[in-house]
Amino acid sequence: MIEHPFSFGISPSLTLFDTQDRKIQRKLSDLRGHFTDRAALEELVRVGDPIAYEVLDVPRPERAGELISGLSILHPGVVGAEYFMTKGHFHSVRGTAEIYYCLSGAGMLLMENEQGEWKSEILTPGRVVYVAPGWAHRSINTNSDQRLVTFFVYPANAGHDYGAIEGRGFRKLVLRKNDRPEVVDNPHWRASAPEQR
Repeated sequence: MIEHPFSFGISPSLTLFDTQDRKIQRKLSDLRGHFTDRAALEELVRVGDPIAYEVLDVPRPERAGELISGLSILHPGVVGAEYFMTKGHFHSVRGTAEIYYCLSGAGMLLMENEQGEWKSEILTPGRVVYVAPGWAHRSINTNSDQRLVTFFVYPANAGHDYGAIEGRGFRKLVLRKNDRPEVVDNPHWRASAPEQR
């Protein structure tokens, strides 16, 4: 692990670092339970199970004072009327924030906190979104033919809590209506996660 200052480059194709250390790929089958149209999801899985998104980052020690940075590459597509999206998560350490800087494409960052507030912000090239501490966040690609690529930075000790979202979903959905994104209530959202049995 590097313990001195360092630099890295991002390729002009926005698909890798010049010193790429880690790559995570999520296929649609990895997003079961996140899309509301389950039949449409299973059909897409059956006919090829495309990659929904990839995360490239430069790992750092998971301790206070360190920062993790990387690229999120969200591919275009829809499941029923719902745009391709990331799983979304809270940080395990709720009091940590995150920065997203859009490099290419078009999309939205959907956010909510545990007190019931929600917010969506547009992602376009050059736009920065600050995710405040305590807010879950999910990227959504609203472009029908281009990847949404964002650069992110967050404290290395923040961790990821995917379970809270998997248990109840996000309060809002982003659907394609008349070829435009529209934020609507999630009819399947639950105020709290189901009890574990």
